[in-house]
Amino acid sequence: MNLTPCQFAQMVEETSLNAWPALQQILLDGWILRFANGYSRRNNSVNAVYPGCLPVAQKIARSEGIFRRKNLPPTFRMTPFVQPDDLDARLAAAGYQKVSPTSVQTAELSGLPPPSPHLDVEWHAAPEARWVQTYTHMNGVPVHKHATLRQILAHIPLDSCYLTVQHNGRPVACGLAVLQPPLVGLFDIVTDPAQRRRGFGRELVLQLLHWARQRGAEHAYLQVVAQNAPAIGLYSGLGFREIYQYWYRVIQ
Repeated sequence: MNLTPCQFAQMVEETSLNAWPALQQILLDGWILRFANGYSRRNNSVNAVYPGCLPVAQKIARSEGIFRRKNLPPTFRMTPFVQPDDLDARLAAAGYQKVSPTSVQTAELSGLPPPSPHLDVEWHAAPEARWVQTYTHMNGVPVHKHATLRQILAHIPLDSCYLTVQHNGRPVACGLAVLQPPLVGLFDIVTDPAQRRRGFGRELVLQLLHWARQRGAEHAYLQVVAQNAPAIGLYSGLGFREIYQYWYRVIQ
């Protein structure tokens, strides 16, 4: 791809919005307001993607009103691409708190090491009940959010791969890849806490990356909490490097 670093990062940002859909969205003068029953901030936040015509203060107020009518705290997702570019400072001055700094990382898929041929894996092209049960158990997703997660997964419009790694007949890691060539996104990567530091997470990611490369992906991207040192170490060992960060501005 003959893109500048900024163009490539913008493509990753756009592709990630496609890969992890909201259940509802509103377009507001260049801003996308996304909603999914409060499941996660990524699905329940304002994404200020391009300039509009309305005064910024008016758009903030209208966004706040919509979020409050949905019984959600007004939340803005702050990337290097937000418009206007002083939106973060405006929100901070209005009392919004900065939370959940997240690292967006990418890796080239050429020269991947081979996955283990002895790994016991279970593949699905759709969010089967067993995969959802494994993920929600390992990641501690509250029961009242399970239905919304299933809805989000069912709304993914792109080719996807749901993978579970098993050891001694029991699931030890699971994750999801969403393909939009030349990119593939990795989501919901989790290892059973009792099985960490045994290489299962690395093998899970390798399996997903090889699946994507065989289907036309050239680069992978993922989003990881900036303070999650173990996960960042795992991804670094597979060639992932940060290209930008985002965070949220939230007010109660």
